[in-house]
Amino acid sequence: GDDLSRTFWSPGQALVRDPEGGRLRPEDLVVGSVVHVMPEGIENSEHPLEERAKAAVLVIRLDPADLSPGAAAGAVEGIVAYSKICTHMGCPVALYEQQTHHLLCPCHQSTFDVTRDCAVVFGPAKRPLPQLPLRRDAEGYLVAAGDLGEAAGPSFWERG
Repeated sequence: GDDLSRTFWSPGQALVRDPEGGRLRPEDLVVGSVVHVMPEGIENSEHPLEERAKAAVLVIRLDPADLSPGAAAGAVEGIVAYSKICTHMGCPVALYEQQTHHLLCPCHQSTFDVTRDCAVVFGPAKRPLPQLPLRRDAEGYLVAAGDLGEAAGPSFWERG
């Protein structure tokens, strides 16, 4: 089916710090903050380990003036969220360079520019990291505005 093309993220689903838990508000993050999050309730899914592997997301707070229009469209107050799964071979992208706003994959050095929709600026990856669109809920917490913009993970995976 389309299992590789969608994740556990859905509209209104809270972002929860991983592994410690706890929902996020914009005021919890300062410019330069990077937080690993999962969708709330993922541990209750039918296949939690598989769902966690696809739904891993990094949340980064930037100065809103540094964001391209595309990145800003899914951001809240300069806070963006991108898949942590490299589009080259599926390694976990987690090295953030605050001065350049680049995310680096440690496996093959694919480098993504967070300010420009996570566009590839170096390395073998061919696609940007998919963005998770964000919004605030009625209580002021960050929640997903939908699923990732496109499938997470390597380009060679069979897609539904």
